[in-house]
Amino acid sequence: MSVSDVNPVPAVALLARPGAARERLREALAHADVQIVLEDDPTTLEPQSLADAHPQFVVIALEAAIEDALERLEPALSAPGLTLVFDEAELAARRDGWEAQRWGRHLAAKLHGHQQVLPPGAEDEPSLQLEPGLTLTPPQPQETALQSHLDQALSWADNVPADSLYVPPVDLHEPIALEQALAALQPVLPEAPAELDAPLESPGPAVEPPAVPALTLGDHTAWSLVDEPAVEAAPIARASTSAPTASFETGHLSLVDLDAAAPAGANAGALLVLAGIGGPDALRRLLAALPAGLRVPVLVHMRLDGGRYGNLVKQMARISPLPVQLAEPGQRATPGEVHVLADDMGVQGAADGLYFQTRAQGIAIDALPPAHTAVVLLSGADLAHVGPALDLAAAGAWVAGQVGEGCYDPAAATAVVAAGMVAGEPQELAQAIVARWAQHDDDGDAA
Repeated sequence: MSVSDVNPVPAVALLARPGAARERLREALAHADVQIVLEDDPTTLEPQSLADAHPQFVVIALEAAIEDALERLEPALSAPGLTLVFDEAELAARRDGWEAQRWGRHLAAKLHGHQQVLPPGAEDEPSLQLEPGLTLTPPQPQETALQSHLDQALSWADNVPADSLYVPPVDLHEPIALEQALAALQPVLPEAPAELDAPLESPGPAVEPPAVPALTLGDHTAWSLVDEPAVEAAPIARASTSAPTASFETGHLSLVDLDAAAPAGANAGALLVLAGIGGPDALRRLLAALPAGLRVPVLVHMRLDGGRYGNLVKQMARISPLPVQLAEPGQRATPGEVHVLADDMGVQGAADGLYFQTRAQGIAIDALPPAHTAVVLLSGADLAHVGPALDLAAAGAWVAGQVGEGCYDPAAATAVVAAGMVAGEPQELAQAIVARWAQHDDDGDAA
């Protein structure tokens, strides 16, 4: 049995129109140690030809010209066990040098199912594991050198000032217990005169003098820095008033009461998905795992060169259980639907939810209500969104970042994960999102 039989190389089909994008993808696959079983133009390829090639992966260069072709190839592309990898044709055509090599390493890691994305040689770093070396024996004290210091200290002992606050008894030569030492320090009170022992004669009844306990230094409970006169605490009469007393009982507080007093639009929840390079594949996996009954709108903002957001809507609509549409100014974000946002589209809260509005700077994360918002940063998310996302998380939002294979540009996602946010594959993040809003529904806190 050969090595190739034990560890077969992945079988990959490359679907792209002739041009620079196809050449760049072919070069990346050639360095990825895979077997290209089919390379063809999707506009002329028949579904049966793709199925007969038996690929494990299909790498597709996305562009507007192949939209109809992908719909025609949908039966073959939906085969069980087939993994689709999408790349923007325009980005692939411009990718070269270091960026092309980096993308190729991530593509190879995805196709082979490992996480080795470092350049060749970088993985051979020197081991930082501690190894046995010289025996570290603590230095032994030099008896002769130490003895000289002891002799010198003994000669100076008589010149050390004594503590005048404590004078030991004359006959004290051996160590004694602490109680005995304190007893030796107690002052000796003079004996009372004999005439004080006689009872006082008075016409009234005899009054016995109060017994005063002897003060001992060992009883520290009677020590005081100041002499405080004994003052008997008088009862405080509470003035009656008709004004109501403020109550801070927490048993009557509830999320429903707080929501009723919240400002308009404060409960308009949303799931915001941010992506970029490598984002189409991650977005496909995330949306495909969301249920059709999701109780909040899904807002998708992914950087696309050329602004072909209509094509992205068509691609995601094929796999998403939720309806997918392009966000328009003045339109309301509908719960249970996916809204793809262009670069100049933002949101604004209103009494009945979130509405889309034209905004030159694009989506503003801080415009979303923190307590009812989830933010997911996928591959290629803009680093400028990390700070606002973490600020929203500090105010109560649920924030997560993509990790694992397929995260070709993990800078922003890794930054939020390093800050303590949730991490996972797109499918795992979708499950966490569903559980989050299911919990909200159980609590009566509908987003």
